Amino acid sequence: MEGRTLLGLTTPLITNASGAKMGKTAQGAVWLNAEKLSPYQYWQFWRNTDDADVGRFLRLFTELEIVTIEQLEGGEVNKAKRVLATEATVLCHGREAAAAAAETARAVFESGSSGSELPQTVVPRDLLERGIPAFELFALAGLATSNSEARRLIRGGGARINDTVVESETKAVSLADLDPQGMLKLSAGRKRHALVRPV
Repeated sequence: MEGRTLLGLTTPLITNASGAKMGKTAQGAVWLNAEKLSPYQYWQFWRNTDDADVGRFLRLFTELEIVTIEQLEGGEVNKAKRVLATEATVLCHGREAAAAAAETARAVFESGSSGSELPQTVVPRDLLERGIPAFELFALAGLATSNSEARRLIRGGGARINDTVVESETKAVSLADLDPQGMLKLSAGRKRHALVRPV
């Protein structure tokens, strides 16, 4: 190695406003690969930024000139979060994908539609013909990491199918529950959604 120069690059850990680090072990991983995290999910990750982190994240993760962000309040902070989500998504996935993600979020959260860009899970049609327990469907769609977590989600009142609260974890979800587009929109809480399509 004589005559060669070795260089190293270190950066401080990125933390959120509470001081917790962002990363896989802290439930803060965000994938750049669209196969691991869709552009919509990527956009939504940034949209859900804590109010106290918006200004810093705009400076770190976008190319915008930020001057007055710290003075923003209420609805203005929400606008700034949408800007953060869109601009961060532009850098990773391009302007078209960012616009589609923003429109899907608008459709889902403002007009209550299903949103075609939501993550989709395909299930065999015969599962729905027989009827699949709601908790299994939520786990299958990736809105819960296990059947037990899905059961807890439903028991806690945080699960909805086509915007209707799921009252029982064992409710049999069938073809009769499909929306007019032939899909099921599953929601876990207010911010996580997925579409289920039978084939």
